[in-house]
Amino acid sequence: MTRVTPQLLLRAYAAGLFPMAESADSPELHWFDPPRRGILPLDGVHVPRRLARTVKAGRFKVTADHAFHAVIAGCAAPSPDRPNTWINDEIVALYTALHRAGFAHSVECWDGDTLVGGLYGVALGGAYFGESMFSRATDASKVALVHLVARLRAAGFALLDTQFVTDHLARFGTIEIERAEYRRRLAAALALRPDWAGADPEPELAALLHRRPEER
Repeated sequence: MTRVTPQLLLRAYAAGLFPMAESADSPELHWFDPPRRGILPLDGVHVPRRLARTVKAGRFKVTADHAFHAVIAGCAAPSPDRPNTWINDEIVALYTALHRAGFAHSVECWDGDTLVGGLYGVALGGAYFGESMFSRATDASKVALVHLVARLRAAGFALLDTQFVTDHLARFGTIEIERAEYRRRLAAALALRPDWAGADPEPELAALLHRRPEER
């Protein structure tokens, strides 16, 4: 079996594949290339009214790349609504290595000094591949997603890959597209050179909240 390295992982993402383990206890990774792919169009994100109020109120302090390892650990930990996860030790090691190399990024939500939610994913060119999110406080992961979108828009990203469409993500405007269309968008995004670290997300955050539609 071919050993999965961070370099191989990046090549897989560039080709449209992503890995998952069957469970946190499984030692093997499996590659996925679904016929229909979930994406959240960055120019068509819907922020529900109640969530917009929560973001505006500043209930959580939001940071980026301040606690990557804690975020991936939070995503891997079982919870009442998600007793089993697909994030095994190899996933943790691989994505931590990508983070150290500047290719994986997290967004964190804090209640004081306590991490209460967040998300992480891989950035390659102008594509951000969302991997997982977790929440230990109401709306924490949703707030992290809104801040992620604002940062991606400000930085010049073109593609936010969610892999699949869930009811949670659909409320934000996530759609499914055919594999061929996904690869076309991916190729265009990979040619871009956005600036994750240098982006100022605040103007885009304000625009997202101002343009919010009626809550579904």
